[in-house]
Parts: sequence; structure tokens; C-alpha cells
Amino acid sequence: MDWYLAALNKYAVFEGRARRKEYWLFTLVNVVVITGLSFVDVFAGLYGLEGEVGLLSGLYSLAVLMPSIAVGVRRLHDTDRPGWWMLMCFIPVLGFIVLIVFFLLEGTPGPNQFGEDPKQLAE
Repeated sequence: MDWYLAALNKYAVFEGRARRKEYWLFTLVNVVVITGLSFVDVFAGLYGLEGEVGLLSGLYSLAVLMPSIAVGVRRLHDTDRPGWWMLMCFIPVLGFIVLIVFFLLEGTPGPNQFGEDPKQLAE
């Protein structure tokens, strides 16, 4: 939970680097919360069949949109890639696969053009 809160505290910080652990734990908590809120939406009757989005899960998704983009950009920085690679998500299927691979790669050891190695800073 600390990694999730740390990513939320860096709400709109697009500079620096994020470890794999920070990115994936943030993503995991988001998936769990959105899934839980979706169940609440369905059982409370807040789920819109036309839009296919529940009220609570939709509001939560909007609230964490900026932190999600920011942690993704910092994760790309850790692999020594500019944040503009996040635009790959607009390419159907292939872009999503490329981003997942980049997010799974180990970060650049030592400092790179985006800052110090977050693994070394944590130790």
C-alpha cells in the first residue's frame, strides 16, 4: 500500500524514475479497487448499461488517470525511454503490447538521463 500512496503523492510528477515495483503495485491496487467498485456499482444499480461504466468505478478511474500516466512516464524513464512512448497506447493491440514489454523490462542500472537509479536510492 505504501507504493500506491507514494505514486499518488507524486500525482503529476513526470520527472524522475519509477521502479517496476512502484509501477506494478500501483497498477495492481488500481485493478483491485476498480473491480471492487464495479461490483458495488452493479449491486447498487449505479451501472449504466449504455455507457458500460459504473458511477463509482468511473469516478475513481478519472481520479487516478493523471497519477497512472505519471507513474507510467516515470517507469519509461527508468528504462531510459522518453515519456512520449506512452502515446503508443493509441496504437491498437501492438502499442499496448510494446508498453507492457517496456514496463516489464528492468530499469537502467545507475543514473541515466532522467535521474538517479531508484533502486540505489531505496537502499
